[in-house]
Amino acid sequence: METKYSHIHLNYKIWLETKDQLGILGDGKWILLKAIDETGSLKAAMEKLKLTYRKTWNNLQQIEERLGFPILETTRGGADGGNTCLTEEGKRIVRAFDNFHNEFDVLINQAFDKFKKELDEI
Repeated sequence: METKYSHIHLNYKIWLETKDQLGILGDGKWILLKAIDETGSLKAAMEKLKLTYRKTWNNLQQIEERLGFPILETTRGGADGGNTCLTEEGKRIVRAFDNFHNEFDVLINQAFDKFKKELDEI
């Protein structure tokens, strides 16, 4: 059933930051880390997501700097080229962010449905 609020949709982003409000990890960087994990390559992940090298590499270095530990392992190229993969800690962060997002998505969508229902009753 169409209501006057049917065209309104929820959009939100989740991010983690330091106590000084410096961004560590958000939806975009999380997607990048997942792509690196899936492809085993920074270059392939950047191509998949249509990202530039300089900004991407700077973002990855910022994540590690703000966390205080490495989340990436890199191997320089040779005949087969190099590769980039997540450390065990990097994989743990991605998994935890996946789980957090999945739980939070359900809760926020339920709250949004309740919000729209309340609007419709006005």
